[in-house]
Amino acid sequence: MNISRKKYWAFFFGTSGGLLAGVGLSQGGFLFTLLALAFLWASKGFPTAGCLWGGGATLFSHRWLLALHPLTWLGIPEWLSLPIAVFIWLSCGMFGALLVGCWCFLGNTSFFNKTVQPSIQQQFLVAFALALIWALLEVCLTKSPMFWVGLSVSFLPQDRWLVGLARWIGAGGVVTVQLLMGWWLWQLGVAKVRGDLFLRLLAWGSFAVLLIHFLGWQLISNDQFSSTKRIALWQTNIPTREKFTTLQLKRLPESIQEALEQAEKLNSDFLVAPEGTMQTGQTLASPSPIPFLTGGFRWIDSKQRSALLVFREGETKFKEVIDKYRLVPLGEWLPSLPGITPKGLSFVGGLEPGEASRLLRWNGPPVGVAICYELSDGNALAKATMRGAEWILSIANLDPYPLSLQKQFIALAQLRSIELARDVITVANTGPTSLVLSSGEVISLIPPFKNDVASIDVHLSNKISGYARWKELPLITSLIITLFAISRLKKTIDN
Repeated sequence: MNISRKKYWAFFFGTSGGLLAGVGLSQGGFLFTLLALAFLWASKGFPTAGCLWGGGATLFSHRWLLALHPLTWLGIPEWLSLPIAVFIWLSCGMFGALLVGCWCFLGNTSFFNKTVQPSIQQQFLVAFALALIWALLEVCLTKSPMFWVGLSVSFLPQDRWLVGLARWIGAGGVVTVQLLMGWWLWQLGVAKVRGDLFLRLLAWGSFAVLLIHFLGWQLISNDQFSSTKRIALWQTNIPTREKFTTLQLKRLPESIQEALEQAEKLNSDFLVAPEGTMQTGQTLASPSPIPFLTGGFRWIDSKQRSALLVFREGETKFKEVIDKYRLVPLGEWLPSLPGITPKGLSFVGGLEPGEASRLLRWNGPPVGVAICYELSDGNALAKATMRGAEWILSIANLDPYPLSLQKQFIALAQLRSIELARDVITVANTGPTSLVLSSGEVISLIPPFKNDVASIDVHLSNKISGYARWKELPLITSLIITLFAISRLKKTIDN
């Protein structure tokens, strides 16, 4: 096949693969993602085609960013609102395109791309190294403000057995397996066209796929728990654009007391409310009948922070607190723009991050806390479980975004539950408000966009998963060994 025709097909695979990946990332369609990854490998030879794949996947899966419009409630003029929302969305798409393009470029360097026709074993070695690099980069992005949703959640909720491997190798390990499965499908297509190795590849690949599903199923089956707690969850359903109106501020203290009384009637041990429920300096109207964990704001050293506040039974002021450490880009930490955004792109006037530790010790069971998209950082929550967290609590405010974002958020919760062998509670303003069992099974408690209080038994555990113990060390070690093997192989070929 000549170069121009190869380029044509690479661009076709890059464009269509990106759209398929976007569907998989936004809807949890693992078959779409698997086919998209095969198309990614087919387009890898041309970095520009890789850019099309990354850009298409990001733009389609993150189209919920357009729901930011209108931004008038942030003090932004109406004429500027839609251009800003579109700019944010396109910027994320360009970032995704750049990352995938750079990965393709790396795969085409002389170190990975040899001129001599390599054997299928040698090709697998290179594919394994490139998959590990992608996986570790995705893990690194969870520590940055640019990360949103990666490949690791794209097989959820349908394929929990494969994602069960995360119990030992984490999200990065799942990404590595996903990419290798895509590579296998691509190689099957190549072998079918060439007329060689097809049956051999089909047999070995099918065996590997069945084996990893069996292992994943074994890892998430029959978890043991030390005890349970009855926890009430309050989905407030207060639109963010109306949150600071006089009517809502006046109604809030009464709503909190009603939720606490309802939780007490449900025989709950404590009540949890979403991110940002309480205002800075706000106290309860009367002593809390049960412990109350709620998102709110506080001042420390003349700086405002978003936090999880703990009100003890019989108290009106919070006693324990854990601050949000990962602020939402453009929503909580963008500086003010004179004459355009006097408060920055945050209604509360800009926030400061807290400490990175996600472990909260209080007079209840120790908990690993994720506020909003801190849920994407499995490494930080793994450290919390190693230090004693017996369950995971995720509070968020996903308004004004649509249901597609809620699906991605609950998929992140599933991944964390499997990874850490912990039940995960999600409590969000408009949803999702759910219990995710340590096996990744989701129990939805309150329908989206509804104000209600629900109660559920949460399992507590002291089990330490393989991922919590080793984190990314197995992936890093595997990459070093693989790169060394490729280097030795390259020297052999060169000689």
